[in-house]
Amino acid sequence: MEITEIKEQLTLADVLHYYHLKPNKQLQLNCPFHSDKTPSMQVYYKTQTAYCFSSNCKTHGKSLDVIDFILHKENSTKREAILKAQDMLIGVNPQTTTSNINKQPTQTPMDELPRLADGQARVAVLTKMFTYFKNAIHNSPPAKEYLQQRRLELTKTAVGYNSGQFHHGTRKEEALINSCIKYGLLLDLGTKSRTGSPAYKPFGKWCLVFPLKNKENQIVSLYFRSILSEKKQRHFYLRDRQGLYPNYPSQETRYLIITESIIDAATLLEQEPIKSKYEVLALFGTNGLTKEHTESISQLKALEELIFFLNGDAAGIKAVEKYAPMFKEKYPNVRISNVAVPHNEDVNSLLQGHSGDILNHLINTRKEVEKLDTQLLKTELVEETPKEPQQTGLDTNNPYNLKYQGNEANYQIKGFKVNQMDSLKITLQIQLK
Repeated sequence: MEITEIKEQLTLADVLHYYHLKPNKQLQLNCPFHSDKTPSMQVYYKTQTAYCFSSNCKTHGKSLDVIDFILHKENSTKREAILKAQDMLIGVNPQTTTSNINKQPTQTPMDELPRLADGQARVAVLTKMFTYFKNAIHNSPPAKEYLQQRRLELTKTAVGYNSGQFHHGTRKEEALINSCIKYGLLLDLGTKSRTGSPAYKPFGKWCLVFPLKNKENQIVSLYFRSILSEKKQRHFYLRDRQGLYPNYPSQETRYLIITESIIDAATLLEQEPIKSKYEVLALFGTNGLTKEHTESISQLKALEELIFFLNGDAAGIKAVEKYAPMFKEKYPNVRISNVAVPHNEDVNSLLQGHSGDILNHLINTRKEVEKLDTQLLKTELVEETPKEPQQTGLDTNNPYNLKYQGNEANYQIKGFKVNQMDSLKITLQIQLK
């Protein structure tokens, strides 16, 4: 694997996370290459480099890229640092192995795209653009704040951010713009900008960006999740949507969890007890079971159980009732089960109000779909429908989320009892009126 390919795929954030180094809010950290009591190393995510300003450091005066950083951290030769970087890439992308690492998508120069077949060109463009989005998130406080609100960690999830500026300034090259128009990342408005040049509208502006991958583990499409509060405009997919998130399940998959959304899948994959035992596959909403989903599942010869972990609402229950019999008929020897999600909660909202243990707890208490009384579930859902709001009072409809409306504030107590008799974890939220 060429050094340029490694630098394009392995970010500085990945390397810092590997060595358990976390920059402060000013993107500074104590230099790991000399005795450093105050942060003297500056991280530059735009250029994917780091620089130590202390004259006592052996790296002083050198701008360190990911290979240089590994070389000095390991006290190794450059060749050894390159091999270490390849090992890190396997950790960043578990689908990568030493045997197929050279098959990973490479960053093709834009002016070479016309020589490629359309499928290869699409992969090249979207891989390059996702790398840009992934690097850009480090310089976006709103995007990082949104991830924090969602209890997602930047170092554990492959995610980017689209500020809508990728076609401006020095990046404004004809080949890039034409490629982005072709694959839906830019819309040509047919008008002129203030500078007199053509005006474009970026697709998925102010959105988190997640990659969708084909069976060769190549990025073939992108999913955009708005960080704005507009409820009706949250989810955006590139035209000609294809690929799966986080990827096609491995052939050795025994237990596969199906989530309703990509955010929910990313949430589960950050929980090590879940990630170590289960594969996860995201639907594109309750009606978003595609041909690629079903085909990828049909290839899992070792599959023992298919687990639905959808939202705790009418749409989620209806989706389980629709898809579970379909899969059971097709795979009679596979156990089909369902995770009971509290009313009006989803995977990510549960994490926001509780510790990550609740997700593992709910999965461990799942029930086989054949043994579920779906009519009873519908009845409980109707009974749990919120009544007309009262001035004050205690709402105990959801045992995992107790609500009290007081005169001065609204209170929510979120929690659950774990297996130990003396263990109860709760979160108290207070919203002033």
